[in-house]
Amino acid sequence: MILLNLTLRSLWNRRASLLLTLFSIAISVSLLLGVEYIRKEAKSSFLSTISGTDLVVGARSGPVQLLLYSVFRIGNATNNISWQSYQDIASKPLVDWTIPISLGDSHKGYRVLGTNQDYFRHYRYGDKHLLAFAAGKPFEGVFDTVLGAEVASKLGYKLNDKIVVAHGAASTSFTLHDDKPFHVVGILKPTGTPIDRTVHVTLEGIEAIHIDWVNGTKVPGYHISADEALHKNLQPKLITAFMVGLKNRAAAFRVQREINDYKREPLLATVPGVALAELWQALGMFETVLRIITGFVVVAGLLGMLTTLLSTLNERRREMAILRAVGAHPYHVFLLFVLEGGVLAVLGCLLGAGLVYVGLFAARPWVVAEYGFYLRTWIPDLNDGLMLAVVAVLALLFSLIPGAIAYRRSLQDGLTVRV
Repeated sequence: MILLNLTLRSLWNRRASLLLTLFSIAISVSLLLGVEYIRKEAKSSFLSTISGTDLVVGARSGPVQLLLYSVFRIGNATNNISWQSYQDIASKPLVDWTIPISLGDSHKGYRVLGTNQDYFRHYRYGDKHLLAFAAGKPFEGVFDTVLGAEVASKLGYKLNDKIVVAHGAASTSFTLHDDKPFHVVGILKPTGTPIDRTVHVTLEGIEAIHIDWVNGTKVPGYHISADEALHKNLQPKLITAFMVGLKNRAAAFRVQREINDYKREPLLATVPGVALAELWQALGMFETVLRIITGFVVVAGLLGMLTTLLSTLNERRREMAILRAVGAHPYHVFLLFVLEGGVLAVLGCLLGAGLVYVGLFAARPWVVAEYGFYLRTWIPDLNDGLMLAVVAVLALLFSLIPGAIAYRRSLQDGLTVRV
């Protein structure tokens, strides 16, 4: 206790220079804990991009590819699904509900998704949250559209505005369906998922804008107006994919096998949770890179502490000599430097943890408002505790260097110090 009290007094006596070292360690620790928290929250958010859906069905390709284009709107399907096959599977006794999806068009770089009102009834994200409207309501008419939160905010749309869909999924397209504009009837609240970056239209609307097109090309000299299209048969012939909810989740693998063995056309059914886990595992390299970078930041902060302790060695030679004169053993001098390093590390860890807690608490309202992503209160878990323990152990190891130098000098120096 005497040695600890002496350590604290020594640190306080040099508080001006050590304060910067303390903040350096605290910032390093807060970055370490913050990145770990964001990594865990990002993984949790990623894995809950879609929830409550038992199967996602598309043309036969790969589970990850199917998930990328149907859920994340990344890439394109290798093939489409016939409407007859969709209806056949949707009518199976074990199927409770389905959500058809038609992709292929875009609007100013945002993907356009054709679907029906079951999308708003059954689609879940996060902890099985339903889609909620910031303004308006679900579409009803053929040329109604519901915008994701990011689409509306970034492009400045409001209710009753008109938008024109472009043919194809490229960010820039010169082929516009400008003869059949859509009217904004709803704007969704932020979800923190790809839904925010999606323009939702009706399946009939997708058929209507392509009614005078053949094989992706507008038929020369043939035009059907928007009013005329309303009187045509707009039932889809093809869709891109569909989501399935089952009456009994235990039957998921049974239904999946039936769909994968479907005779009418080659289909693939995947369990979203399994495919999401595979996709996240493929991205695991970035987790490792983040951890390595934050590890180096922490080491840099501890090297700053080591530099500070080493730079004061010559200034403190008389202090060490006086301690020896009043009866301190050389190992007391050694322990004094080790304790200083340990105290700085512990205080830095506590301050860093406090910065993370305050920072996340302050950022929570903004993140919810902008991205619809709720930041849970940060409570250190076992993994966080282990990381803080590693930081403290590293600090003690680093402080062994100035401690050993001071120990050796204390054996050589007397009351008269040679400068």
